[in-house]
Amino acid sequence: MASSSGTQKDGGPPPRTQSKKTSRAQTNVRNEDGSAIDSELVPSSLAFISPILRVANEIEQDNPRVAYLCRFHAFDKAHRMDPTSSGRGVRQFKTYLLHKLEKEEAETKCQLARNNRNEIIAYYRNFYNEQIKGGQYAKKPEEMAKILQTAVVLYDVLETVVHPEKVDDQIHRYAQDVQSKREQYEHYNILPLNAVGAKAAIMEFPEIKAALHALRDVQNLPMPSVCSATNAPHDLPEERNKSVFDILDWLSSVFGFQKGNIANQREHLILLLANMDVRKRDLVDYTQLRSSTVQNLMDKIFKNYWSWCKYLCCEQNNRVPPGSDKQQLQLIYIGLYLLIWGEASNIRFMPECICYIFHNMADVVYGILLSNVHPVTGDTNHGNQTIAPDEETFLQTVITPIYQEAKRNKGSRASHSRWRNYDDLNEYFWSRKCFSLKWPMDLKADFFVHSDVVLPSHERPNQVPAETRKPKTNFVEARTFWHLYRSFDRMWIFFIMAFQAMVIVAWTSDGSPAAVFDEDVFRSVLTIFITQAFLNLLQAALDIVLSFNAWRSLKCTQILRYLLKFAVAAVWAVILPIWQSQGSLYNYAVAIYLVPNILAAFLFFLPQLSRIMEQSNSLIVRLFMWWGQPKLYVGRDLHEGMFQLLKYTLFWILLLICKLPFSYYVEILPLIRSSKLIMKLHVDNYEWHEFFPNVTHNIGVVIAIWAPIVLVYFMDTQIWYSIFSTLFGGINGALSHLGEIRTLGMLRSRFESVSTAFCRCLVPSSDADTKQRYMDESTERRNIANFSHVWNKFIESMREEDLISNEDRDLLLVPYSSNDVSVTQWPPFLLASKIHIALDMAKDFKEKEDTDLFRKIKNDGYMHSAVIECYEMLREIIYGLLEDETDRNVVKQICYNVDISIQQHRFLNEFRMAGMPSLCEKLEKFVKLLLSKYEDVDVYKSQIINFLQDIMKIILQDIMVNGFEILERFHTQIQNNDKEEQIFDKLNITIMENKSWREKVVRLHFLLTVKESAVNVPTNLDARRRITFFANSLFMKMPSAPKVRDMISFSVLTPYYREDVLYSVDELNNENEDGISTLFYLQKIYPDEWKNLQKRINDPKFNYSDADKEEATCHWASYRGQTLSRTVRGMMYYKQALELQCFLESAGDNAIFGGYRIMESSQEDERASVQALVNMKFTYVASCQIYGAQKKSDDWRDRSCYKNILHLMIKYPSLRVAYLDEREEIVNGKSQKFHYSVLLKGGDKYDEEIYRIKLPGPPTVIGEGRPENQNHAIIFTRGEALQTIDMNQDNYFEEAFKMRNVLEEFLKSTSGQREPTILGLREHIFTGSVSSLAWFISNQETSFVTISQRILVNPLRVRFYYGHPDIFDRIFHITRGGIGKASRVINYGADIYAGMNSTLRGGYITHHEYIQVGKGRDMGMNQLSLFEAKVAGGNGEQTCSRDVYRLGHCFDFFRMLSFYFTTVGFYLSSMVC
Repeated sequence: MASSSGTQKDGGPPPRTQSKKTSRAQTNVRNEDGSAIDSELVPSSLAFISPILRVANEIEQDNPRVAYLCRFHAFDKAHRMDPTSSGRGVRQFKTYLLHKLEKEEAETKCQLARNNRNEIIAYYRNFYNEQIKGGQYAKKPEEMAKILQTAVVLYDVLETVVHPEKVDDQIHRYAQDVQSKREQYEHYNILPLNAVGAKAAIMEFPEIKAALHALRDVQNLPMPSVCSATNAPHDLPEERNKSVFDILDWLSSVFGFQKGNIANQREHLILLLANMDVRKRDLVDYTQLRSSTVQNLMDKIFKNYWSWCKYLCCEQNNRVPPGSDKQQLQLIYIGLYLLIWGEASNIRFMPECICYIFHNMADVVYGILLSNVHPVTGDTNHGNQTIAPDEETFLQTVITPIYQEAKRNKGSRASHSRWRNYDDLNEYFWSRKCFSLKWPMDLKADFFVHSDVVLPSHERPNQVPAETRKPKTNFVEARTFWHLYRSFDRMWIFFIMAFQAMVIVAWTSDGSPAAVFDEDVFRSVLTIFITQAFLNLLQAALDIVLSFNAWRSLKCTQILRYLLKFAVAAVWAVILPIWQSQGSLYNYAVAIYLVPNILAAFLFFLPQLSRIMEQSNSLIVRLFMWWGQPKLYVGRDLHEGMFQLLKYTLFWILLLICKLPFSYYVEILPLIRSSKLIMKLHVDNYEWHEFFPNVTHNIGVVIAIWAPIVLVYFMDTQIWYSIFSTLFGGINGALSHLGEIRTLGMLRSRFESVSTAFCRCLVPSSDADTKQRYMDESTERRNIANFSHVWNKFIESMREEDLISNEDRDLLLVPYSSNDVSVTQWPPFLLASKIHIALDMAKDFKEKEDTDLFRKIKNDGYMHSAVIECYEMLREIIYGLLEDETDRNVVKQICYNVDISIQQHRFLNEFRMAGMPSLCEKLEKFVKLLLSKYEDVDVYKSQIINFLQDIMKIILQDIMVNGFEILERFHTQIQNNDKEEQIFDKLNITIMENKSWREKVVRLHFLLTVKESAVNVPTNLDARRRITFFANSLFMKMPSAPKVRDMISFSVLTPYYREDVLYSVDELNNENEDGISTLFYLQKIYPDEWKNLQKRINDPKFNYSDADKEEATCHWASYRGQTLSRTVRGMMYYKQALELQCFLESAGDNAIFGGYRIMESSQEDERASVQALVNMKFTYVASCQIYGAQKKSDDWRDRSCYKNILHLMIKYPSLRVAYLDEREEIVNGKSQKFHYSVLLKGGDKYDEEIYRIKLPGPPTVIGEGRPENQNHAIIFTRGEALQTIDMNQDNYFEEAFKMRNVLEEFLKSTSGQREPTILGLREHIFTGSVSSLAWFISNQETSFVTISQRILVNPLRVRFYYGHPDIFDRIFHITRGGIGKASRVINYGADIYAGMNSTLRGGYITHHEYIQVGKGRDMGMNQLSLFEAKVAGGNGEQTCSRDVYRLGHCFDFFRMLSFYFTTVGFYLSSMVC
């Protein structure tokens, strides 16, 4: 390289600054093929040069010299930014880049000019003229965004290479034009909002235009007047009006939100409004949003905020000033909440904290609208000026302080009682004390731990001194088994009292339950209330002891309640034993003692009254409820409707009726007699030692024999629950029509009604008449055509997955069009051997009446269809093949005779059935010949002529009685025309190129040749399972399908960390210690699927190269493991299903009957419109937390994961990847780390950044990893529903087609006035075939996700979320803490807490089994033991949690029993066993 000193000379390389000499260390910065990947390995502190290096890589083939100049510019820029190479990885990267530049300087030459200056100018000018000039009208927005990015980089390089004075004005004008266009073309997610010129299809939708128009209505808003700071210290700030383009820009100018957050929430809000507004709306004259749409969205988003305000008895701040535009103000408040939520980072786990922030910021907005407060500080306006907020003002002043407070829990190694988790911080805002924080927040308020205290030497820096440690809020998570009693005290008291009563009764002389009516026995039984008094005293003592660390945060009324509860319990524990011998006085005392229980029983049967009382702010009501349960913000609306209450009450009454007598007669009564005998025995001489010499009646022995019985008594309720849940679940499943179609035989018997059921459930209809049971023929044909599209795509998807072979596929496909024949065309597997059976019946038929023969054929509908279709199809094929009109007349005459004879019931008289088998045999050979390939046309034609003549000879001579008359008539016509020709010697061979005609030949070939073995198609067990389940689900109760435009929009979110994405060839071929490779193992487990793969990749039609075959093999293996690629492929079936649904809704009859191929060959505009509508309704985000680290990692596995994820983004354009990015930046001369949430999509070769939102710190260091990973990515999801999908799950096309049906469940109010908030879905465990252990676990898990969860929902009403593919009401949950809890350790099993949180906040969880999603499970003993340990450990932490405590106390008695025995009780019983 030339020296970097002095000025640059023409023809020389660009200058570079002197740097410290670096060694040429070997660096891992290349792909296996040696291609440069420097743009993707840029250290985080040099991220700003990554676009430059990407441009260099992209233009390298076009102009290597300009690419070299770009890389040199990147090197120079990096060296100026970090001259000492102090950043992590900077030295190695600069060394690599310098080595590359030295090599390229010698190898590259100028192509457009003689020196570098003219080369870059010429290239830039050509690039502008070819790519940018007029490109906005011809290119897509995403293409223009990439081109403009390249132009910006080229101009930056040009300014470095060329002296400013030597750049002509034209180049400057080009650069200005590029800069102005660049703001209009940015990488976008779904909506290209800033694009000009050719509009994207989605921007032409009227609902998008209406939402955008409403959001950009800022005409009546007071533009915030802010003052920009000047550089001169004595200059006055310059006042100016900040320009805004929409409501979110206006809010940003007030509070200072980040640009990435604004852009993200702008698209989020527009899509929410558009999808909600378009539902069931006429698209004609569609220009504005309905007022009800904004109001409905307002109600959903602010329901929790309004409830919070009512709870704290404060006025709502999202009010509308008189005379204001109501819709505009509502959108301002909605936008403000979404912007707060979108930038809140970890604070999203604290919904009431967000309510507090919104409450104060909304008050500022209201003040601005009344023009009496400053927009930035919220202070009253007294003429003072304020500095304009930058885009990090809100992050730094509001979110970061709260984040830092949550971060004080870092490590979470200490006891739960020593630090505040997310719940503690959030529950601080459940009291009016939160308003002491003021606004702007006072960092010296008691919410914050003051960090200016000097730490003692024995405490670590991340700990808080005990004297400054803030107390827990409302609850203390102490690790003790006493929580089991404290949370479920009513259950323990009931069983202990029942046990005591049964022992007392059994101790009587006869041991009969009737003895309880004896006065003395009854008086003894009443002593159970003394036991209850002592147990209540224990409960009151536990409340005091276990909540002691939270006393400083409790209200005085709560502390008073604890003390009074203890005092009252102590008084009763003293009074009842003393008065027990007083006879009637004791009875009166017991009656008074039971008054609270009687009142509770009264309210139990009046759930509506209980709900009203719990939500009331009346002082008398609150005082009454205060004694029973302290009023908290959550758990106030858990009462079910009367019908549901009676159902689960009856369940438990029946169970207890079985359990208690069993315990009495089998467990307790047999021990009474032996216990009496043991107590009477007296032993004088002990062989070894007497442990209790002073204890009489051998009590030690009695205790020893009673201890196991007592344990069994408390544990066997779990067994009784298992029995009852199995019985009730089985009955429930039968009533839901589950399992009605379990085998292929059942499917064949009901296949005729499948298309009708399909159209009833899965085809939207606005006219109820089309769903009537008896439909006309045209409607039935259209239904079958609609069904055939979905069924055939379903079958094709299984072939693509290699579950079935080509032969199986052909036998399962349903013909698209039925217009060519008069009967329904069924798939060939239903018509196997039907023709041959019909021929045998006709040949052996001895009677002379046609009616009996045709009745026998019609009794089998499939046989009747096959016979008619075969006849009509053969007629059409031969008629199309013949060219001569005379020959056609012969065929017409034969067919006419057949039709007339059938109508006149003379068919058996005019046709000989004995010749039918020979005709069938000849037809088979004839059809096979038509489908065969040929080389010599003349030979081929002569063969066909010979076959046709033979067929006609058999028909006219052997079968038809009067066939000679047709022959004579034919010969007469030939003689009259003076022709010397043979019959059927003129053929139209060109018709064989007609695809439709050839498909008829193929269809006829199937009808004639498919044998009885086809009834077992498909042979693959998984394919059979999927087909039968799909068919069965169509007969189950499900909501009707809406149109795609009217459906609820939804997103899918998959958290990913470092799991397998795609197996490589080496991974598949590496052998273990036993010499077995992964690929070999998979081949043995899935032999038929491996064979199907081999047929597919070796098919000459596809022309696979060796590399393609290797890639296909890797995908085949990965789709049979628990990989991200399998999950992504499965979730993308949603997109395919929605596209097909759009096509079926918008297409006419010609397209419907023409098949799915019509959609594939449709116009580009139509496809773009369909894809745009699908993108509005469906979004898929994979939260790949460490994607950025994997991109720069030296580890081969991480690099492989990065490449495979990038490949997935490129393969599936709708896939979005969210990740956490860590960057090093120089601030005030020091390197600091900053963290961002980033959303990516796939480009041509690389990923493209869409949004970047700065975070207050690393989000995953505070809570549990998985919920934190989901939380950072949830802001990038869209829609009203959110499905959470684990990394080990899969999906199927046929199930994806039912998604819009299940989403309609959100609109059903099935539990009183509540609508569902979580929709539970069924799972299929696909790992059962791997081993016997995996088979056992698969069956165990299947029973849990089917019959167990079925009973949890109905009748027990205690289903939660278990990490399954459940669908969340997204708006409900993002305003109530998200889709999981994340406090470290205590929320170790984070999934179930989402369900608990939803239930405590008034949600309702359902379960639906007409749709299923695949799921993998651990397959090895070690993996399984780790999984069970994780679940058990998480359940142990649950016993300490406030959620379990609150549910245990807020549920009524019987629902509490359901809750206990389906959660912590199950594991306790297992431990006892």
